[in-house]
Amino acid sequence: MPRYFFNTRIGGELIADPEGEELRNPDRAWEVARAMIRELLKTEGAQNGLLNATLEVTDDEGEIVLEFPFAEAILDGSGHRMTKH
Repeated sequence: MPRYFFNTRIGGELIADPEGEELRNPDRAWEVARAMIRELLKTEGAQNGLLNATLEVTDDEGEIVLEFPFAEAILDGSGHRMTKH
């Protein structure tokens, strides 16, 4: 199974995910990214610029598979994807 890394970009700072997670495909990575963002916003709130942050999901080779803005995770309550990947 492919490994995906969930790196958080806040402004010019990148917080790297050194371990990643094995997932079956990019669609599942999208679902995990959305859940991670929602949980983080639930526990941390919108402080420290989190609503302006982006989760950059990369593959084993460091290629960006998708970029998921934190604000988009809370705006899309319908369950339909708004992120293109």
